[in-house]
Amino acid sequence: MPEPLTLDTFRADLAEFLFLQPGEVDLEDGPLESGLDSLRIVTLLERWQAAGADIGFVDLAERTTFREWWHLLAGRRTGATRADS
Repeated sequence: MPEPLTLDTFRADLAEFLFLQPGEVDLEDGPLESGLDSLRIVTLLERWQAAGADIGFVDLAERTTFREWWHLLAGRRTGATRADS
């Protein structure tokens, strides 16, 4: 079973694909400017869907920063709590 989707796991997932440490991920950065290509984005998307996020590729493509991605994910995950947002 995948880890629950939290801000920490979100940062860790991004860091893995950006070859950074989780604390180095700037949520104001844009996915494409940071070096994510469509294949990596789809792989992240599948991971987050498996963790309970009800989102699609277009949902992510319409948002330009990692912070916007997180707000989307936080609002569309199963078992979300206000404290995680």
